Amino acid sequence: MKLLLVGASGLVGSHVLQRALVDERVSEVVAPSRCVLISHPKLTVPLIDFDNLPTDAPWWQVDAVICTLGTTMKRAGSQAAFRRVDHAYPLAVAKRVRQQGAPTYVLNSAVGADVESRFFYNRVKGELERDLAACGFDSLTLVRPGLISGLRQEFRAGERAAECVLKLLGPLLPRRMRVNPADNIARALLEAAIEARAGVNTVDSAALV
Repeated sequence: MKLLLVGASGLVGSHVLQRALVDERVSEVVAPSRCVLISHPKLTVPLIDFDNLPTDAPWWQVDAVICTLGTTMKRAGSQAAFRRVDHAYPLAVAKRVRQQGAPTYVLNSAVGADVESRFFYNRVKGELERDLAACGFDSLTLVRPGLISGLRQEFRAGERAAECVLKLLGPLLPRRMRVNPADNIARALLEAAIEARAGVNTVDSAALV
């Protein structure tokens, strides 16, 4: 399988990349990025600008896509900038690969994604899920983690504190409310891309503990 991985430099994306490169079922990984990634015989890293994606690059021709792009309101700086990263970019990638015939798209979304949500973050995630479904992929999988644990390049004090609390309370909480390790999410994303179940599928946070 030839896999396109978008967001390979992030926490979850880096775990997907590590898994994909050692998985014999994956023959090639294309990871378009704004920065240079690791070197590996199975890996191709086109340097791109997400605001000006090429329309007919040959590397859009893949068997499956995993998208782990995402940011935070603090880092984005505004709702418009957040929407661009968490909605416009993943959707633009989806349209490019679908035009080239890719049948499978797997999204790292979020628990609570809902177009009717009163919370901006969840509403944007829900709108992306809705718009991806309209692209007509043979297989679309929406993986919806809750709080993600793992070593990030950037320190997020609020998330780190919440993670510590939820880990302490973990045994007492329902599975859907527990912390989701980044590598568990990566495994679910990769398996969904390889399995390519027909229709629109969801993987909820309880399955990612």
